[in-house]
Amino acid sequence: MNRPSHILLVEDNPDDCEATLRSFKKNRFTNSIHWCRTGKDALDYLRQTGAYAESPEVQAPDIVLLDLNMPGLDGRQVLQIVKSDEALKSIPVIILTTSRDSKDVDQCYAFGANTYIQKPVNFEELTQSIGAMKSYWFDVAVLPERQE
Repeated sequence: MNRPSHILLVEDNPDDCEATLRSFKKNRFTNSIHWCRTGKDALDYLRQTGAYAESPEVQAPDIVLLDLNMPGLDGRQVLQIVKSDEALKSIPVIILTTSRDSKDVDQCYAFGANTYIQKPVNFEELTQSIGAMKSYWFDVAVLPERQE
């Protein structure tokens, strides 16, 4: 079974990023995670353009964890772009956001999100959510082969 080995975390808030990384660590997730603070940075990383052009340290992600509410290019726009790009659309995109607005949920699934998780505010609940996500995506789901 193909197991994910690399996550791209797209999150503008450093505190939320740190809490997510700590939650992964608490759930014994040892694979690599790359953090992008903006939607534009995430697209550059995925496409290996801009600051990531010809960068040997860029690793194609198996999964993208995407926040919605970011300044500039927000998560909704990033999701639309990723899911309309032939080279990127097979990468599972998991929305991890504080929004529980049904409009956001419906829109994200319409754009092609693979999962929508409301980010708990409490660290213990976040750790539980990350654990459940890790269990499904890293122990149960079979993902497409990554294109290098």
